[in-house]
Amino acid sequence: MTDDSTLTDEQFAQAGLPGWTWRDDAIHAHLETGDFATGLRLVNRIGEAAEEMNHHPDLDLRYPHLDVTLSSHDVGGVTERDVALARAISEYAADEGVGSG
Repeated sequence: MTDDSTLTDEQFAQAGLPGWTWRDDAIHAHLETGDFATGLRLVNRIGEAAEEMNHHPDLDLRYPHLDVTLSSHDVGGVTERDVALARAISEYAADEGVGSG
C-alpha cells in the first residue's frame, strides 16, 4: 500500500489509534485541553508537524478543547499520511497532558 491508497475503516481500526474515530471518510479526535493556552501550544506543535509532512489537518480550537480532523483531500479519504500525523498528534497531546474525550 502506498501513501496515496485510501484505507477502509477496518484498516484504520487495525492501526490502533485510541481516541480517534472514523467518520465521513476522515478521522477525528476531540482533545480536552482544559484551557486555551494548552490548546494553543498543541495547535502550534501540530502546525509544525503538518508543515514538515506537507499534510494539513482541520483544527478547531475552543475553550477548553481542540477538535482535529484528518483526511487526504487529494485522494478523497484516509491514508497512511493521516495515520502518521494522527500518531504524532496523539504524542503531542500526551506530552501536554491532554486526553481525548
